[in-house]
Amino acid sequence: MNAIFIILLSIAIVLLILSFFKKDHVKKLQEELEELTLTHMQDVYQLKKKIKILEEELLIQDSPGPSMRASHSINKPNEILKVQVVSLYQQGLSLEQITKQSTLPMETVQKIIEENGSRGAAQ
Repeated sequence: MNAIFIILLSIAIVLLILSFFKKDHVKKLQEELEELTLTHMQDVYQLKKKIKILEEELLIQDSPGPSMRASHSINKPNEILKVQVVSLYQQGLSLEQITKQSTLPMETVQKIIEENGSRGAAQ
């Protein structure tokens, strides 16, 4: 009986010692997941940064020089600028604030808002 007890105790001690030397797969997976998450967050940040730069370039390209801007913007503003003006107006911004953000003249902003108001009433 004592021999069985000693054998079981020695097996338990050996298994305990082996458990300290065994690699922890869960910890390794957690580290890999953290690295993957960090990489994903960096990629998302870089994409957002690139999108912002592209949007700014688009707005710069659509806004010609000061002499041409007034005549071009009054006659036919870009569709993206129209959507931006309508969105800002729906958010409750004043016409002066919309004019500053969209770089459009006050008359053009008013015209876009009036057109949107008549379309909204028709729909």
